[in-house]
Amino acid sequence: MFRNIFNTFANCFKIPELKSRILFTVGILTVCRLMAYITIPGLNGTELAKYFAANSQSGGGLLGMYNTFAGGAYENCAIAALGIMPYISATIILQLMTAVIPRLSKLAREEGGRAQIIKYGRYLTVLLCIGQGLYFAAGWENPQKQFGANFVGQLVLIDNHVWYLIQTVLIMTTGTMLLVWLGEQITERGIGNGVSLVITIGIVARLPLAWRGLKDMFGHSGSAAATHHWQGTGILLIILLFVTIGGVIAVTQAQRKIPVQYASRMVGQKMYQGGTNFMPLRVNYSGVMPIIFAQSILMFPQTIFQWLTMHTGQPFHDVFQWLTTQFNYGSMLYLGTYTVMILFFSYFWVATQFNEIQIADDLKKNGGYIPGVRPGQGTSDYLHRAMSRITLAGAIFLTIIAVIPIILAKQLQIDQYVAGFFGGTSMLITVGVLLDTMRQVESHLMMRHYDGFLKKGRLRGRF
Repeated sequence: MFRNIFNTFANCFKIPELKSRILFTVGILTVCRLMAYITIPGLNGTELAKYFAANSQSGGGLLGMYNTFAGGAYENCAIAALGIMPYISATIILQLMTAVIPRLSKLAREEGGRAQIIKYGRYLTVLLCIGQGLYFAAGWENPQKQFGANFVGQLVLIDNHVWYLIQTVLIMTTGTMLLVWLGEQITERGIGNGVSLVITIGIVARLPLAWRGLKDMFGHSGSAAATHHWQGTGILLIILLFVTIGGVIAVTQAQRKIPVQYASRMVGQKMYQGGTNFMPLRVNYSGVMPIIFAQSILMFPQTIFQWLTMHTGQPFHDVFQWLTTQFNYGSMLYLGTYTVMILFFSYFWVATQFNEIQIADDLKKNGGYIPGVRPGQGTSDYLHRAMSRITLAGAIFLTIIAVIPIILAKQLQIDQYVAGFFGGTSMLITVGVLLDTMRQVESHLMMRHYDGFLKKGRLRGRF
């Protein structure tokens, strides 16, 4: 197997076009990683990086998740501190608005409408960058309030408050838009989806920290019994990692194929022969979106309850203080709420993005039907029932993947950097993007009659 993989990589550099695309992609991704280490003028990124390194066990909050997606740029106070997430957020917002606003939905179906929506997404990205940039800049200016009283040191080295805000927000906004442009260049001239690869390379860049934490577990100092315990835990973690990766790959590519029969039809003076095809319904149709939605929303309850605790008297003070404790990251109430929200947003995403009525109408217009199912409303009801069932399986899978790193970090006291690679958004994004990239490489190799990564069959994308 390893010989086949090695030969496949060697074949990639025998095709001039594929070779140039791979080298171009690697070069652009290198620039993206350099942007994560260039500190914004007037900021002391070293102090914040030390704080994150010393508090890796508490890195599961919103800022910790954001720092992971940004490839550590936030903790370095770098020009790419915002990462590419504002663009992703803007894209998601417009995608949801397109599903519920008829005018945008009509625009998306018109010729050139998709390009117009992309333009709106860039404008919205700038607005989100300004808002998030102000939040980050204010947090760096008051680190004790943002990160806790145990933060020692000063991050901002500029005395002029107004100039500091303008400069910092402008630089971070420019950095994000540059990352978006670089991602688009990869999509056009490189290999793979550029924006997804920019996020993935940031996540993979945290791998050395995870390896260091795992290595410390193997070499845990103390008694012989404690050392044996941590070595056994490390071996179990490695086994769990391979099982998790295999499960993610299997469910990411899992599909239910709905047979579709097309009748012979006359279009103008041309006769189109009928045939049988398949409509693939992905088990994990919503992808990583339910986890992102749930994580983002669950950042607010604890913050709200903390504020209410400080600004209310008895008897509400004790109630809000208890709620603040119960909504701690990794608590049982947190995990329960997290699970329910992932299940809810899995169905919510499918309801907004999967339009079974339109699919049934398109099949009817093109002379297609599902054997044994009446066209029109009958087909729509059949697709709705089928999608609801497989969505439940995908939602349960997402829930398991999402809670694994939380349980490892909070219940088993595993280092946060190590636990983050055993599930959650990091695992789903990395595996999904790598599968997409391998699929594109596979298609280039097959076109020129080279063996791909798999001798039997082809990799399925996430479409």
